[in-house]
Amino acid sequence: MVSKAPKYYIVEGQALPDIFLKVAEAKRILETGDALTVHEATAQVGISRSAFYKYKDAIRPFSDMMSGHIVTFQGLLRDEPGVLSSILTLFAGYGANVLTINQNIPTDGCAAVTIAAATSEMRGPVEGLLQEASALYGMVQMEILAG
Repeated sequence: MVSKAPKYYIVEGQALPDIFLKVAEAKRILETGDALTVHEATAQVGISRSAFYKYKDAIRPFSDMMSGHIVTFQGLLRDEPGVLSSILTLFAGYGANVLTINQNIPTDGCAAVTIAAATSEMRGPVEGLLQEASALYGMVQMEILAG
């Protein structure tokens, strides 16, 4: 008998049916202790317990999938003193263990940088780190390249 391995997809949250987003939110509420029971968590997000149990094992936020992995970030930053330092300070603040840094020689006032970091000890979601890094002064663009 041939077993079918599960297939996984990365889908932007707005494309998902509302039930999946509510199940993910109920799981988050339980994990953070904002609700002590499934009944409380599902009531807070407005779904039934049966819907929660039906989908709870099938949906996880991307940040959960990245936990314990090595993630490679790619950025484009301005060629100004302290820009790379502020990015590395942010990584340290999140508890990301920077493994490698590769910065190209700047051209036209900007330099490409790749940062590989272990995320197993992070104190926040990868998406939060990415969002804050993107907003730093001197950062033109930041994205996840691999992970």
